[in-house]
Amino acid sequence: MGIPNFVQLTWPAFLKGKEVVIANAIIAILTIGGQQLFSFFTFSCPCHVGQNLIYGLAFLGVPALILLVVGYALNNQTWRLVTGKRSPLQAEGTQNQLLQCKLTCFVLCSITGRALVAPVTWLAVTLINGSYYVCAMSEYVSVYYYGANPNVTASDRKKILAAFPCSQLVPPELSRARDEVILLLRYQSQVAGWLLIAVVVITVFLSYCLASCFSPLSFLHFRYWTSYVHNEQELFDEATDQHSKLYAIQHIRKFFGFVPGSENVGEIRIPSLREWQAISGLAFLKLVDEEHYDYSLLHDWALKGSVDRKYLKCDGLRPDCLIALL
Repeated sequence: MGIPNFVQLTWPAFLKGKEVVIANAIIAILTIGGQQLFSFFTFSCPCHVGQNLIYGLAFLGVPALILLVVGYALNNQTWRLVTGKRSPLQAEGTQNQLLQCKLTCFVLCSITGRALVAPVTWLAVTLINGSYYVCAMSEYVSVYYYGANPNVTASDRKKILAAFPCSQLVPPELSRARDEVILLLRYQSQVAGWLLIAVVVITVFLSYCLASCFSPLSFLHFRYWTSYVHNEQELFDEATDQHSKLYAIQHIRKFFGFVPGSENVGEIRIPSLREWQAISGLAFLKLVDEEHYDYSLLHDWALKGSVDRKYLKCDGLRPDCLIALL
């Protein structure tokens, strides 16, 4: 039995404009899977005084920080914000500066929101799991959970508490106390994880509500604007690829005498040793004048003017032409 036509038409319409939500969901799922694998293969509490806290916080915070930096780095808006300059066509004025500041803050908040998906997911899943928190905080549990009037010094008591995450290091008579400590720490960790999730969900919901309230666009107008921006970006990327390819073809034709993919090439150009050296090496973006750049060494060579006319005739697949190509 086939899928009804209205369902086939509804799903693309439903998913359109929700690319951000879908991308965030995929990032969250991948982060959860990565966290589970990371914990299974790498985490092993040292169960030693002074090292548990550092080890636990390192596994809790460092991956989250790395994911945050990666989230910023993979967002194209970050590089637009960093490399963007105010348009010279904009008139100077306090109103324009205020508008530019608001726009910058809005884009920065949007970038930060996207970048926080992975690290917040990591922190929430890690806290709900509880292993890292148990390792980090075991030695700081109140002595009440150690047992009544332990006949050991404070230093020894702390060593025993630090060994609680490792069951094989705990004396049999302290097994019950260890279980109580582990349960207490897991309870604290899981409560903190769910509170973090609740705070994030409420914050995101309120942010969308406030953005909608202060938006100058109506609901349908906003959907149209979102669709326009998405389509414009896709078309711009396609035009960029085609334009750069056509532009590069001009330089390739000048250097080799033909365009890749051409049929029935009549002749090919033989570049000189100096020309090969000119297009080889490290390429840097080179400022030609106030408005233009050279994008590569071949680009720079092609714009320098006339070149010698050393061509070799290629009528079909002549042997001498094949030898020259090899």
